[in-house]
Amino acid sequence: MKKQCYFAQNNIKHIDYKDVELLKKFLNPHARIMGKKKTGVDSINQRKLAMAVKRARFMGLLPFIAR
Repeated sequence: MKKQCYFAQNNIKHIDYKDVELLKKFLNPHARIMGKKKTGVDSINQRKLAMAVKRARFMGLLPFIAR
């Protein structure tokens, strides 16, 4: 059975880089972005998610690597 996209399910149109708690759900323990097969996010939202995570990292809200 295929997973439902989290963002489509919760009617989230814009993935905000400042919403750190939401972004952390899609990172593994090493602070790497999980693949869409593992999370069930569709392609368009996966790209938006990746951009939001990268922006949050650059702004210092998320770590580049976990220790």
